[in-house]
This record gives sequence, C-alpha cells and structure tokens, in this order.
Amino acid sequence: MRFQGVLRGQIGARFGAGFAGPDGQRTWARLLRLLAALILVNGLLLAPSWALAGRIGPPWFAVEAGIVVAALLMLPARRWTLGATVATAAVVLLVALAGLGDAALRLSLGRPANIYLDLWLLLSVRDLLVGTLGSVIAVVVIVLTLVAVALITLLVGFLLATVQRERTALGTRLSGLAVVVLVGVGLVGTRMPGMVRYVDAPAVRLVFGQARMFIRMMGERDRFADALSRSPDSYAELPGLLAKLEGRDVILGFIESYGMTALGDPRYAPVVGARLDDLNARIAAAGLHLVSGALVAPTQGGQSWFSHGSLLSGLWLDNQIRYDMLLAEGRETLIDDFRRAGHRTVAVMPAIIMPWPEGQRFGYDEIFVRKDIDYAGPSLNWVTMPDQFTWSYLQKSIRDNGARPLFAELGLISSHAPWTPILSVLDDWEGIGDGRIFGEWAGAGERPEDLWLDTDRVREQYALSIEYAVHAMAAYAERYVDDRTLLIALGDHQPAPLITGDNAPWSVPVHVISGDPSLLAPFLEWGFIEGAWPDPQLEPLGMDYFRDWFIQAYSGR
Repeated sequence: MRFQGVLRGQIGARFGAGFAGPDGQRTWARLLRLLAALILVNGLLLAPSWALAGRIGPPWFAVEAGIVVAALLMLPARRWTLGATVATAAVVLLVALAGLGDAALRLSLGRPANIYLDLWLLLSVRDLLVGTLGSVIAVVVIVLTLVAVALITLLVGFLLATVQRERTALGTRLSGLAVVVLVGVGLVGTRMPGMVRYVDAPAVRLVFGQARMFIRMMGERDRFADALSRSPDSYAELPGLLAKLEGRDVILGFIESYGMTALGDPRYAPVVGARLDDLNARIAAAGLHLVSGALVAPTQGGQSWFSHGSLLSGLWLDNQIRYDMLLAEGRETLIDDFRRAGHRTVAVMPAIIMPWPEGQRFGYDEIFVRKDIDYAGPSLNWVTMPDQFTWSYLQKSIRDNGARPLFAELGLISSHAPWTPILSVLDDWEGIGDGRIFGEWAGAGERPEDLWLDTDRVREQYALSIEYAVHAMAAYAERYVDDRTLLIALGDHQPAPLITGDNAPWSVPVHVISGDPSLLAPFLEWGFIEGAWPDPQLEPLGMDYFRDWFIQAYSGR
C-alpha cells in the first residue's frame, strides 16, 4: 500500500494532477469513467461485427471509439460542449443500431442493408413479432427496446460528458496526439493483414458503404427504365396467345423458403430427399407426369414479392425501387396474359393480413387474403393457416366453383420461419372443411423463443417444414391434378444464410405436374428433366425469364 501511495504521488507530481487524497480519488474516478466510456462506445460500435460472427471478438478495438473519446477530451469546458456530447452519444448509438440492422439483414436476407430502401422493413419486423409472440408481448418487446435505447443513450452521454471536465493542458495535448495516432491506425492498421483481425473501423465502413449504395440507387431508376424499354410489355398481338394450353387450369404455387439448399445440403437432403422420392412415387401411382428444374430468385430469406413480381412481369426485381416502378408504370404481367387468353385470374395469399393495393394493381379478377378466406382453425405462430388448408380452399372454394379455365397464384406459408409447429398431412381431405380440424395443433410444438436458442434444432425444423410443404403439395396433386391441369410448384427464395450458409446460390426448385405429358414437353425442351429431382448440372435462369419463355412456349396453333 505504501508503494502504491508513493507511485501515485510521483505520477501526480509529474503530471500536475495529484492522485493522492480527495483530489486524487476524484482523478481516479474520472479515469475510470473515461475507461468505461471507451469500453462502452467500443462495444456499441463493434456489436454488429460480433453479432454477424456469432461471437464476441476479434476484432477487439474500433478506431472510432478512441477518436470519439479523445476528441471530447480536447473540447473546452463550455455550455455548448454538453450539447455536443449528447449529440455524439446519439450518433454513436445511431451508428450502432444501423450496424445491427445491417448485420440482421445479412443474416436473414443474405445482403447488406440499404438504409435508403430498407427503413420501412421495420414494419415487417413489427408484424413478425406480432405473428410470432402475439400483440401484447410484441408491444412489450417494442416498448422495452425503445426504453433500452433511451437508457443506453443517456448512459453513453453521461460517460462522455465526464471525460471532458477539468482537463489539464497536458491532457488536452495528449488527447490531440491520441486522435492523430488513432486516425493513422484507422487509415493504415485496418488494411494491414496482421492488424485487421484485431482493429476495425466499423462506423467508417458502414457510412461509406451506405454512401455508395445511395449513389447507386440514384441511378437505379434510369437502369430500370432502360430495362423496361427493352422488355416486351404486352403480348396482345401474339397469334394464339396461350392457345396450346387449350383452356386448362394453371396453378402457380410458391412454397415459402424452398431453396435448392433443401435438396443438396446434407443437413436437409435426407429428410427432403425422401419426400421427393415419395413425390415421384405418388405422382406415378396417380397416373400423372412430373418434371423438375430450377430458377434463380432475386432475393434470399424474405421479400417474397420480388420473386412473385419477377416471375409474373418478366423483369428482374431485386429491390424496392424496381418493384415500385413496375407498379407505377402499369406494365402488363402474366396475369394480363392469362386474362386475355380467357382465364379467370385468382390470387390466394393467406399470409397477407393488411390491405394489399399491389394485388389490385396486378389486376387479378379475384383476390383472397387472410380476411377473405373462411378459415376457422388456429394460427400457427406466424403462419395464418397450414398449406393443406390453402390447397383445400383452392379446390373447394375456387376451382369447383368456376366455369372458366383458371390461373391461380398461391402463397404457401407453412415453411415460413419460425418453423414450429410441424403438422401432419391429413388423409381425409373431405374432413378439412373450414379448418377447425387443425385445432389439435394450437399451441403444439416448441415455442419459437425456445427453439431459436438452438441453431441445430432450427435447422432440423426447417427441413421438416419443407418436407411438410412438399408433402401437402403432392397430396393435393395426386387427388386433384388431371390432364386438364398444369401445376407449377416452386420455391419463392432460399432461406436465410443461417440455414444455407454463406454464399449459397439463390436458386429454387421447380416441379411441374400434369396428367397430360404434352403439357410438360416445353419444360423438357427448356432443360427440365423427368422426376422430382432437378438436374444438378443445369445452369438455371432467373425468374425474370419465365414470362416470355412461357408465353412463347404455349402460344400459337
């Protein structure tokens, strides 16, 4: 203890601060607060990197944290400095939240955030919380999150405010030197292979990345306008528009999160592959025919409307600007083509619980969203109704009640996260009725908040949910598909990188079923092969190729 007292006295004498006695205790307290400020700011700025990596560190040091703390030490003790400190705390937290949003989108959608386009996705997060946790708990989670953000802002502001009080001239000069050194570390160290593992500049990287995206988005409208000018809008003058269908029903079913990963990844292939083999057997036993292939989706992990819009319009829609421009331009789509060919056009979208003006814009003859569908069974976390009920509703309420040939687009959502509970496909389709029969699964399965604590269990559940979705589709096909039906079932996109791993291709399986083999011949010419397994050697085209190819293949005399 005596040695520590002597040491403190020597340090205090050298730096003119005095670390002994009451003044020395206050000095030590200020140093501890300064260290706490540095640790907290550093942790906030590095939190997105740690979240993305799934672990804490490395990197261990954010250059901007040192610059912020050292720069505040250089400010004079004036009234306006308090405002500057609070503003700095708010900016630090804002950058941290933006970084966490970026990490969340990389993990869920396989792409970086684009603040210019993605802020509205916060509404989707709210809807997902409500669907998964219920309205009351979701509101509590949102309120607690906002309170936590406010408290962290106040804490950062308090700690930063204390670091710039009662400084010495030497302290100010040392702070200035620290800023220069840290800027140098940021410019050089983060580019040195030996240091980049431990030192990062996350705020600078985020800001510059968003600036580049903003600049690119400024030219996106011109690029898409050019794509519009080079793509055919209407096929009204095409001889024999869709005449080769000869008035058959065409059903287009998008299976949620059904990507090629489910077929090729050894973690999922045993479960999903067995179901594909069963699909082959069922289709053959029913006297039907099946071919399969693949297409590339414009999105991963979510934003399914980009896939729906790309396939229907024949335009590549991989961001909201393009999607909005498609709607605003009044372009024709596959829906207009089918209507012009005499089909009744219907959309069945059980996942949509809010007003859907986009559906009106696409021009379906009839739209069935959640409120329009007579379903009396339970909601299953985010899933409003199981796929088997959606298929049953399509048959009994739409196909059996229409005189004209049908074009129906379905959004099949049982394989949407959180992938719990997993249902069984019922043999008694006549007993499905209004869905009350699914009441036995109300509250069944693991709670999402428990399941998602175990990544391996999440992946197991994903495979089971895809197995169920394919099973339900197969069971529908063997009962209700005939030689007057062309059923096209495909994935809307790959699941999140948590399931696929990094850098997985964005391709999805496509299965085409009919009782008339001549209806499948164009798909075989396109590169599809017989059976439930797509050709792994086939280089798939994007979903935007589908409309033009389909119209050309099935038109003429």
